[in-house]
Amino acid sequence: MKHTLLGILFSLMVFESKSQAPFRLRCDLLLNTHKVYKSGILSHEPLESAIKQKQHLQFAFVSKKQPHFSWELDNSVSKISAYRLLLASDKELLKQNKADFWDSKKVNSNKNKAVYRGKALESGNIYYWKVQIWDDKGQSSGFSEVSAFYLDEPNKAQPFAHHPLSAEIQEAVQITKTSPNAYFLDFGKDALGQLILRLTSPKNDFIWIEVGESIERPNVIHKNPGRNIRYLKIPLLLKSGTHDYPITWPANEKRNSRNPILMPDYIGEVYPFRYVAIHNFEGTIDKQSVKRKIVFYPFDENASRFVSSDTVLNQVWDLCKYSMKATSFMGYYVDGDRERIPYEADALINQLSHYAVDAEYSIGRRTMDYLIYNPTWPTEWSLQNVLMAWNDYLYTGEPTLLKKYYKDLQNKMLIPLAGKDGLISTRTNKQTDEFLKSIHITKTFDKRRGLHDNVDWPQTGDYIGNEKEYKGESDGFVFNTYNAVINAYYYRNLILMQKIANVVGNKADALTYAAKAKVVYSSFLKTFQDPASRLIKDGDSTNHTSLHANMFALAFGLIPEKDVNKVVQFIKSRKMACSVYGAQFLMEALYEAKEADYALELLSSTAQRSWYNMIRVGSTITLEAWDKVYKPNLDLNHAWGAAPANIIVKKLMGVEPLSPGFETFQVKPQLGRLTFANLKTPTIKGAILVLFKKDATSTIMEVVVPGATKAQIYIPFDDKKPNLSINGQRRTLPKKDGYFVMTDAKSGTYTFELK
Repeated sequence: MKHTLLGILFSLMVFESKSQAPFRLRCDLLLNTHKVYKSGILSHEPLESAIKQKQHLQFAFVSKKQPHFSWELDNSVSKISAYRLLLASDKELLKQNKADFWDSKKVNSNKNKAVYRGKALESGNIYYWKVQIWDDKGQSSGFSEVSAFYLDEPNKAQPFAHHPLSAEIQEAVQITKTSPNAYFLDFGKDALGQLILRLTSPKNDFIWIEVGESIERPNVIHKNPGRNIRYLKIPLLLKSGTHDYPITWPANEKRNSRNPILMPDYIGEVYPFRYVAIHNFEGTIDKQSVKRKIVFYPFDENASRFVSSDTVLNQVWDLCKYSMKATSFMGYYVDGDRERIPYEADALINQLSHYAVDAEYSIGRRTMDYLIYNPTWPTEWSLQNVLMAWNDYLYTGEPTLLKKYYKDLQNKMLIPLAGKDGLISTRTNKQTDEFLKSIHITKTFDKRRGLHDNVDWPQTGDYIGNEKEYKGESDGFVFNTYNAVINAYYYRNLILMQKIANVVGNKADALTYAAKAKVVYSSFLKTFQDPASRLIKDGDSTNHTSLHANMFALAFGLIPEKDVNKVVQFIKSRKMACSVYGAQFLMEALYEAKEADYALELLSSTAQRSWYNMIRVGSTITLEAWDKVYKPNLDLNHAWGAAPANIIVKKLMGVEPLSPGFETFQVKPQLGRLTFANLKTPTIKGAILVLFKKDATSTIMEVVVPGATKAQIYIPFDDKKPNLSINGQRRTLPKKDGYFVMTDAKSGTYTFELK
């Protein structure tokens, strides 16, 4: 039997389903709502008995009286015509295909989702459900497996469904006896967690334990690694014999003074460490003696995969993917261990990268809810709320968040700061008390009242060096009354709010935002574009042009087509003159301008200002900055540095939704010099798989399109290989911008070959 190359490579991930029944059922976007945990560890306790032990066991929080249900379909199902959903208070009823709360009957729909329409659900009960579908030929599937959820009491502080935190017990990957009474242990990767000790001592004794994130030299933990790179030395009194020794991490008073999000009691405090050293111990240390319990939000390791012909790029992907798991330890997107506070800029990159590596949406929603009411001070970070809200809808297809926060999103756009030409400014005395209250700012930030323009962070810093020209990370940006970066964000907000207004059914607002966007586009170019160079100036009264002014304008669609080349050449001349946060938008701008070769050069760079440098300095989670020399107080667990996780998926491999919920999507790779790339990325509709391989004689591209979706697939054209076949049959497709284009590719597996 002939196997496709993609089938061989993904044989462990893709299999031919024996049934077309729905699978991977979700309730309010959550998978596995039936699972029960004890202090983060998966338990075998049934949900039915777990709800009686809430003080000891944890399970999914679902409180909506009209929950939303969704499911995935085998890719042999190209389209559905109807569904039937049964929901009951007793799973025995479902075995008989009966339901005492809701039998939807056969509902004509081409969606693989439903909103509850049955009898009123009561908090405090478990409900069971299953679903079947009919395809476009009228053939019915079998019913899915049964899923269950517990309906909790509504909680205004927790408006969205979410999982409890998970944990994993790990053994050291390396144990070295460094002296007769000392041991060094390496757990392979940094993580936030707890230390588990079960030690056997021949006598009552006193030992020292060290934990840390970095090493000074082999088998020696760095005792002075930096202000926020963690190191801790703990004394421990041992008793003769074998005993368990719980380790309590000390309180971080500086962090606690900033009102951080706290760890839940069922988990307890965590500390970031990779290495452990034990001194003055006369017993023996093995893998059972010292373990680590790491904490994270539920994470599917097998949901995504990427490997390519570039070994540096592969390492960068692994770094960024793991960063999403490791930094989710609080159940919110926070700015790392240093502050443990959500920031909009961190959350946006976390959100996009999390979506790319795991089909998990609830942590993003919890974070957005927090940030609506607990904003931070940078002007453009307020403007990121709209971007995050739109991402949520685009990836989930579920408008609940847009509807709930529509008024707040309108306020977060900062329209009251606009002048007569439509541009906004924080420096024209328009930040009134009423305005600040509307965006939930009711306190002083850093002794400054209200919003202040940021552009990039840190804004200052003495180190320059061979790879950058200016201090700080904003490429010498000159702050004026009217700021080009702020207004690029504002323009993007207007474009997206027009779409959001249409989604929530407010056509009048949509027309208003469309009109404002046209005015801002015109005023932006009139105010900020240099008429001679065609580049974007930083502000309204300076001639300075920075990387940031130009890359944000390009990324957000503010550069006229005739000027794109000049802006791109300038951007390339600045190299990586931005922070790890700014790099998200630099990469988006480059790929939007079809600069795949240069974008790949930056993604796989080994310079100091690169993602590979994070690996080189010994970190296994992305850093807060490119290197400690640029931000001496950085930490080693900051996921706003993990932009490649989403850039590789969205831009390099070109997998992006075209309509909400991935009902339609595109695969438009921009691979540059890569000769091989292999991607699996999850969506709410199922996994999308893309393989690309080329040599001197042929180019092969294979795509797996999930069930009940459609794809627009772009196959890179090669003048030397003009003959196209699809699934072994010669075909002709239209060509556009260097691609063969296949529109409306239905669910299934496609093998494209060029010879």
